[in-house]
Amino acid sequence: MGEERGEARKRASGRSRGVSDELAENMLQGWADTERRDLDPIPQAAHTARRRAELSARFPGELLVIPSGNPKVRSNDTDYPFRASSDFVYLTGDQSQDAVLVLEPEPDGSHQAVAYLLPRSNRENGEFWLDYHGELWDGRRNSLAENEQLLGLPCRDVRTLTERLAAATGPIRLLRGYDAAVDAVLTDKVTAERDHEFRVFLSEMRLIKDEFEIADLRHACDATIRGFEDVVRVLGTDSPTPERAIEGTFWTRARIEGNDVGYTSVCAAGPHSTTLHWVRNDGEARPGDLLLLDAGVETRNLYTADLTRTLPVSGRFTPVQRKVYEAVLAAQEAGIAAVKPGASFRDFPEAAQRVLTEHLHAWGLFGGRTVDEAYELGLFRRWTLSGVGHMIGLDVHDCAKARTEMYMGGTLEAGMVLTVEPGLYFQSDDLTAPEELRGIGIRIEDDILVTPEGNENLSAGLPRTPDDVEAWMARLRG
Repeated sequence: MGEERGEARKRASGRSRGVSDELAENMLQGWADTERRDLDPIPQAAHTARRRAELSARFPGELLVIPSGNPKVRSNDTDYPFRASSDFVYLTGDQSQDAVLVLEPEPDGSHQAVAYLLPRSNRENGEFWLDYHGELWDGRRNSLAENEQLLGLPCRDVRTLTERLAAATGPIRLLRGYDAAVDAVLTDKVTAERDHEFRVFLSEMRLIKDEFEIADLRHACDATIRGFEDVVRVLGTDSPTPERAIEGTFWTRARIEGNDVGYTSVCAAGPHSTTLHWVRNDGEARPGDLLLLDAGVETRNLYTADLTRTLPVSGRFTPVQRKVYEAVLAAQEAGIAAVKPGASFRDFPEAAQRVLTEHLHAWGLFGGRTVDEAYELGLFRRWTLSGVGHMIGLDVHDCAKARTEMYMGGTLEAGMVLTVEPGLYFQSDDLTAPEELRGIGIRIEDDILVTPEGNENLSAGLPRTPDDVEAWMARLRG
């Protein structure tokens, strides 16, 4: 019987895959046992358990399904680098592709959380070396037993999940759009309304950060500051520096200290600085220009910073550049001062926009309108364009599905982390702006933690005043 099983195994792993039985048999032998049996839980395991308990309490008796997502094709047979869905990461701490967290309802209304993951590649049938996504191709995966130790919850083979979901009855909620196979098997068991409610609650859970998240955001800010320092060191004082060299310099820091950049870096020099989302980065930063650098390191736990500084490439602001910079800085100071527990989320953008309106009025941009009239009519928006801030966390625009009354129309609470980022942008072809201002774009952005006493600037280590920026740049350039 043993010989027959061995022959069957060789046929399955060898001949049917186009390799000789001898090679197949050779590949089955001589491998050390690499199973790890004494692993410590990941640092956030206690936090993810608490988060799952909060989710369970909100939806008692319902089957809850949160996929990590599948790889996405970039071109032909190459994929984009995989990044797990933020809600899956928030609830598990895991970043595996093709994984699914399922909260199984218990009779008492509670849940048992189960992570459905890909196990290690099968060595008995040759999958580990014959499959292009086997471990000899893509690298070793954790075993299910290892993941149970790391994540602190039961782990099962994700390839058994379709059968489980097909047999599911009762109310089910699904985080849609991340796993086509899961969406397909549940298509007749879920409703758009219930799933939307589920997504909204998941988003609102993340509004207030716990101590693990705040610590990770601190690291993201610190690493981002070092990335800005790297950029200053490569800026040429006598010759142009390609925007893509700036982008690549910052990206190197992000990969060294984190997972990646948290979003596509804006490396906007000269008139490109007036385009809010300039991510082509195909121009040059020339001496005399301003460089608007909006970039953030995403940590290995996937929390991202989001910082912006506008730097004089030559190392010193011209008088007109300094004038605009000081206006934006005054607006940011007013916005940051308005960040405190109990304040409306709308207070800090209004404080910043009001200051910008006053400066624009002083420069004669509203004709005969008063400051109050220009503000009420929103005339300042021609030169400010965007809002002044947003939540950050696992996503650069975190908690995006939260209800208006909980976010934009809500009240700030200790533990929230947000950006304050006013800016002024004078397009090169804007004939309503004084000629000296055309082509100047300036934004200053910091990441602010709401504390019980007020706020803390997590990115305070990055200079903001024009004098400090000039001194910092001179010091870095030696």
